[in-house]
Amino acid sequence: MKWLFTAFLILLAAVLLGLLAYQDPGYVLISRGQTTLEMSLSLFASIVVIGFLLLYFLIRTLVRGWHVPGRLRRWRQLRRRRKARHSSNRGLIELAEGNWRRAERALINHAKDSDTPLLNYLSAARAAQKQHAHERRDHYLSLAHNSAPGADIAVELTQAELQLAHGQLEQALASLMHLQSLAPRHPHVLYLLARLYEQLHSWGDLQALLPKLDKYHVLDEKEHEQLSKTVYRNLLQVNSHKAENLNNIWQQIPRNLRHDQDLVEEYASRLIILEQHDRAETILREAIKREYNGELVRLYGRVQSSTPDRQLQQAEHWLKGRENNANLLLTLGRLAMHCELWGKARNYLEASLGNHEQPETCRELGQLLDRLNETEQAADYYRRGLLLTI
Repeated sequence: MKWLFTAFLILLAAVLLGLLAYQDPGYVLISRGQTTLEMSLSLFASIVVIGFLLLYFLIRTLVRGWHVPGRLRRWRQLRRRRKARHSSNRGLIELAEGNWRRAERALINHAKDSDTPLLNYLSAARAAQKQHAHERRDHYLSLAHNSAPGADIAVELTQAELQLAHGQLEQALASLMHLQSLAPRHPHVLYLLARLYEQLHSWGDLQALLPKLDKYHVLDEKEHEQLSKTVYRNLLQVNSHKAENLNNIWQQIPRNLRHDQDLVEEYASRLIILEQHDRAETILREAIKREYNGELVRLYGRVQSSTPDRQLQQAEHWLKGRENNANLLLTLGRLAMHCELWGKARNYLEASLGNHEQPETCRELGQLLDRLNETEQAADYYRRGLLLTI
C-alpha cells in the first residue's frame, strides 16, 4: 500500500512537470569561454535527475562492493556456527543414547565454532571416560579450561566426578581439596568429598565433614542420619582395641544417635569383647527400656556384670507379656547360668528351644547338661545344634 501511494505521487509529479514543460519549456544557456550549450529547461532538469540517480547507484554499488569481504566473512562465520550447533546437538543426543564414540566425534568436530565450547569439551570428556580413554578425557578437560578460564569450578567438578568413576581416588582427592579451597560451601563439592572419604574408609575425615554437610543441606535428613550412623559405627570398630578410645568415640556421637539401636549394639558388643561388662550392661539396659529390641536382649545375655542377680531380675521383668519369646528365654537361661541357678537355667533354655530351635540354644543347653554330668543328653543337643546349622 505504501509503495502504491509513493508511485502515485511520483506519477502525479511527472504529469505536473510535463504540463509545465509543455506550456513553457524554458531556456538554459551554459557558457564557458568560446563554448556555449543551449537546451530547454525540461531537458536540463531531466539530465540533472538522471545524472543524480546514476551517481547515487554508482556510489551505492561501490559501497556495497567495499563491504563484500566483511559480509562474506560474517556469512561464513554464521555457516560455521550453524554447523557447530547441529554437531553439538547431535553429539549430546548420541551421548544420551550411549553411543560414546560418535558422541565424542560430533562434540569436538566444530567445538571451536560452538556457542558453548565449554559444554562441548566437558561432554566429550564424559564420552572419552566411557571409552576408558583417560588421556583424551584429560585433554578435553584442559581444552574446556582454556575455552572458559572463569569456569574452574565446573571443569574441576567434572574432572573429580570422572576420576571418582574411574577409581582414581588419590587424584580425585587432590581435585576436590583444591575445589574446596575455591568454594568451601559448594554443596556438590562437599557431597563428592563425602563419597570419596567413604570409599577411602577415611572415617575421621568424614566425621569432621558431617557438620558442613548438615549446615549446607547437602543431604536430606534421612540420608544425613544414615551416613552419620555409618561413620560412627565404623569409628567404633576402628577404635575397639582400647576401652578409653572406644568410650571417647561414644561421647562424640550426637545425643540423638546414641539412642540408635544399631550403634548401641555395636558399642555394647565391643565393650563385651574388652570385658567392660558393667558399662555394657548399663548401656543395653537403658536402650532396652527405651525400646525393646530382640538383638539387644540377646546381647544382654552375653554380659557378665558384677551384679548378675540384679541383671537376671531385670531380664525377668521384660518377660511379662513375652513368655514365648525365644531370644528373651535364651538370655534368661544364660543369665541364670551365670548366677549358677542350674535348674532355672535349664527351664529357660528348654522353653526357648520349645518356641524356636536355634543352634546357640542347643549349644548352651549342651554345656549346661555337661556341667550337670548328663553327658548323653548333652551330646544329643550338640548334634541337634549341628544339624540346625546345615
